Amino acid sequence: MLARIKATVPDGWFPSSSPILDGLLTGFANVASWIYGLIVYAKTQTRILTASDGWLDLIAFDFFGRRMQRGSRTDDAYRTAIIAELFRPRNTRQAIIDVLVGLTGNVPDIFEPARPQDTGGYAPGPVGDGRGYGLAYNVAGGYGSLLMPYEILVTAHRSPSGGIPTVIGYGGPAGGYSTPSTYEYGNLDMIAGSVTDADIYSAVDNVRAAGITAWVRIDDGINEPPNGYVYLFGNTGSAIVQLSGQVSDVGYVNLIGKL
Repeated sequence: MLARIKATVPDGWFPSSSPILDGLLTGFANVASWIYGLIVYAKTQTRILTASDGWLDLIAFDFFGRRMQRGSRTDDAYRTAIIAELFRPRNTRQAIIDVLVGLTGNVPDIFEPARPQDTGGYAPGPVGDGRGYGLAYNVAGGYGSLLMPYEILVTAHRSPSGGIPTVIGYGGPAGGYSTPSTYEYGNLDMIAGSVTDADIYSAVDNVRAAGITAWVRIDDGINEPPNGYVYLFGNTGSAIVQLSGQVSDVGYVNLIGKL
């Protein structure tokens, strides 16, 4: 900016070395440089691909309200999540699987009581003797019911804990300097925080199809065996009651009823 300003001064007015003039013009050059930097910065904030800082948070708020918080994510990680959410497939079974895999890192279990591919069924025998052949017990899913149309049962597997994945802490069995193990210096940006129940419920609710009742159950690890529950089949939106002795938060939660 200083060179551009000096280029406008008529030739011969000042000697080639003019520290006093340079000092005076540098004040104007600094202001012009700051304004130009602000213009460049403001231009980058008008596009998701180049936005940064709090402007990314405002972009996320414009599209998703308070549903998508930054947390401890860096600008790059947050930007990637915003773009993925903007173009996320919705309204299908696979959409629910994809959003939960992205959120928890684990593939959920989905059961539709009215879907034969999930429940299996008995096929009439080829000889017409009235006996059932084909799919049977322990071959597919669980008991189905046509009394639960447009309803899905989702079991989301939340990762057991937060932290930095694959990195051990001090005092661990394989940690320590000069030891070839999974330890390293970390920072807050590397922490994979725990996923809350509200995060999972919101994720399913935002991709389910309109008119679908989604029941969601959450456990804290994909290897955890499911707790007992029974289905009380009635009309659509039927209740699911816990067996005695089970904790209340292991059951399915009805996100949204039929519209």
